[in-house]
Amino acid sequence: MALPAKLQNDIKQFQRLQQELSQYTQQRLQMDLKLRETVHTLDALTKIPEDSTVYRPIGGLLVRAKDRKEVEELLGEEKETLEVRVKALERQENHLKERYSLMQKELSEALQAAGVTSEVRSPGA
Repeated sequence: MALPAKLQNDIKQFQRLQQELSQYTQQRLQMDLKLRETVHTLDALTKIPEDSTVYRPIGGLLVRAKDRKEVEELLGEEKETLEVRVKALERQENHLKERYSLMQKELSEALQAAGVTSEVRSPGA
């Protein structure tokens, strides 16, 4: 039994949405991991003596920093940037999840109305 063209198109859109949601989830997880690493590094930095030699990354190199405060400031700025990125990705991910749930429900109803018995599943289900 062939599905109507509109339903086939809706299924393709649903699949694209599924991929987009997966990509945003991956990006958020990566940014969250970087944020946790930065917070951990900042915490470790505060536990070393003030006069310790500290290095900071520049590309693929480690360069001696002027002092610990310089590295703390750089990491603090990076932490703030990562927090903003994580929040933006979370908002977008939540928006996509809402669209995904709505579209999943609509597709399930349309498939049932068309006489197709398989249900639309959530990612990872």
